[in-house]
Amino acid sequence: MVKEFQHTWAIILGGSSGLGLASAKKLAKNGMNICIIHRNTRVELPEIEQEFESIKSNGISFLSFNVDALQPEKRQEIICQIKSEIGSDKVKCLIHSIAKGSLKSMTSENSLTTDDFLLTISAMAISLYDWTKAIFEAELFHQDARIISFTSEGSLKPIPNYGAVSAAKATLEAISRQIAFEFAEFGIKSNCIQAGVTNTKSLQLIPNSDKIKEIAIRRNPFKRLTEPEDVANVVYLLCKNEAKWINGTVIKVDGGESL
Repeated sequence: MVKEFQHTWAIILGGSSGLGLASAKKLAKNGMNICIIHRNTRVELPEIEQEFESIKSNGISFLSFNVDALQPEKRQEIICQIKSEIGSDKVKCLIHSIAKGSLKSMTSENSLTTDDFLLTISAMAISLYDWTKAIFEAELFHQDARIISFTSEGSLKPIPNYGAVSAAKATLEAISRQIAFEFAEFGIKSNCIQAGVTNTKSLQLIPNSDKIKEIAIRRNPFKRLTEPEDVANVVYLLCKNEAKWINGTVIKVDGGESL
C-alpha cells in the first residue's frame, strides 16, 4: 500500500464505467479506499458488481451507492453514511465523472430546448460544486485534497449534437477554476482532465460516434484512441504529493490528439 494514501478515500461520482471506473481501479491498486456513487439498472448490476469485486481484491475498503447523485436529499443521506463508515479517515480525492445530458441538434425537428441545457449543465457541471460544498461542510476533506473532473475538447469547439454538453463542459471548467481559487486556503486543489476521444458508453451515445473515433485516430500522433487507463494514470498522478502545486488548470490527456 502506498503510504501517502493510507486512511484516505476517493469519492467517485459516476464510477461504474468509463473514466470513473478506471480511476477507481488505479487508485485502489495504489492503496486508496474507494466510494463509488453510480446510477444503474438492475440488468446492468451483475457486470458492475464483478468490476467492484475486482476493486475490493486490492485489500482496500470499499463503499458503493446505487442512487441518483443529483438529488439533494440523496446527496445528504450519502454524505452522512460515508461519514459514519469511514470514521477518522478523510476524503483525499473527489472525482466527477457524471455523464447525463441531452445530445440534440439545435436545428432538428426535436431540437434543443432551454430545459435540455439546464438539465445537462446541472448534471454535468453544477453538481461538481454541490458535492464539493457538501463534502466540505461535512468536514470530510483531507488537508491536502484533490478534486478532479473530466472535460473534453467540446468545451472549446463545436461538435454536432454536442451543444448542451459543450455548454456544460465549459461551465464545468469555470466551476473547477473557481473551486481552485476559493478553496485553496483549505488545502483543496481542483483540476480538469481533458481526455482525448475515448470509447466509453458516453461516447457511444453521441450520434455518429464511429465517425468521431475514426477522425480522432487519424488526428492522433499515436494513431489510436485514448484509453480509460491513460486517464486513470493521470488521476493517480494528480493525487500524489508531488502534484500538490497543480491547481486550477485543464490538463490534456490525449496523446497529442488536440494538436
